[in-house]
Amino acid sequence: MQDLFKEINELKAKRNAVILSHYYQDPDIQDISDFMGDSLALAQYAQQTNADVILFCGVHFMAETAKILNPKKTVIIPDLDAGCSLADSAPTKEFKEWIDSYPEHIVISYINCTAEVKALSDYICTSSNAEQIINHIPKDKEIIFAPDKFLGNYLTKKTNRDLLLWNGSCQVHEIFSEKELIKLTVRHTEAEIIAHPECDENILRHAHYIGSTTALISYTKTSPTSTFIIITEPGVIHQMKKNNPEKTYIPLPTNNGCACNECPHMRLNTLEKMKNALITMKPEIIMDEELRQRALTPLSKMLALS
Repeated sequence: MQDLFKEINELKAKRNAVILSHYYQDPDIQDISDFMGDSLALAQYAQQTNADVILFCGVHFMAETAKILNPKKTVIIPDLDAGCSLADSAPTKEFKEWIDSYPEHIVISYINCTAEVKALSDYICTSSNAEQIINHIPKDKEIIFAPDKFLGNYLTKKTNRDLLLWNGSCQVHEIFSEKELIKLTVRHTEAEIIAHPECDENILRHAHYIGSTTALISYTKTSPTSTFIIITEPGVIHQMKKNNPEKTYIPLPTNNGCACNECPHMRLNTLEKMKNALITMKPEIIMDEELRQRALTPLSKMLALS
């Protein structure tokens, strides 16, 4: 393992590369990364980096976002098949037909979508800033929110806006078990329940705290509570343990009763694939310039408001 870390770091220096990783990555990938973050922080960091090469350890839409913001940089990803069930739930043709039937609506799309869907949107948001973006829109304007219906439902209640929701969801966050959650709360009465807003309402109603990936990590760091029930992709627990190793972090099982809710797309990336990507400079994210420009417009709005 140490030899592989050494090889990756040597290749990174040779290529003048930076390694950006999402919190849902394998702990080894998190540990070798130059910068860890959620979707908002990664987008902001990608925009600022001076590296020639961005090795993005996340899923395809995240690497696409880095390319949209950095057209002159080489953006590579360890595994091109690292997709996203939420992004896949909004096919471009169907999405365009749907929004075209509501021409008076402002379209706000969650960053977990393809470049094509971004290009059809007025604003992009993340779970960190979605409420802020929605509140920026005048009250007399109607809003489409896509593609996550669960996050959209949560934001409808938070902002008191009547959002028109696309019927999409994240395969990780939609399968948490309320039955198992109730069992855990009985077994761990001292625990705080913290959840990502991509979860269904039947899960969120039990939560003591709801927030983005970064917000959840920060909350466990500052809260005086010593035991947490974690309702999001369990990759975040690695950072939580690094911040406070003496605390207890309990991942919530799925409806199948297993604690097997790792994102299968995120976990396609490996250290070996990272090394190969830096050797071959592939798979590389290539994007049509006209599409990039159209997708950049709503992304830039988001970054300006954040």
